[in-house]
Amino acid sequence: MPPKKEPDFLIPGIKKNVFVLGLVSLFTDIASEMLYPIVPLFLHLVLGAPMVIVGLIEGAAECTASILKVVSGWYSDKTRKRKPFVD
Repeated sequence: MPPKKEPDFLIPGIKKNVFVLGLVSLFTDIASEMLYPIVPLFLHLVLGAPMVIVGLIEGAAECTASILKVVSGWYSDKTRKRKPFVD
């Protein structure tokens, strides 16, 4: 008698690997959102960086993220492939 196969769905309509990947993404987002407001305090209070430098670091991070979104969106539209940008 062959062993019983475990069901592939944890919730009807959602496969187990998609559900687990969603949980991993959720916890990663929660962790990064908890740390994001603390970084400027750490830079200023612990490392002694002036607030002007903290502002420049935050601005550079936002600028870099925005530019990468535009470039990757343009490239994704040009190649008509979305999967390489998601993996």
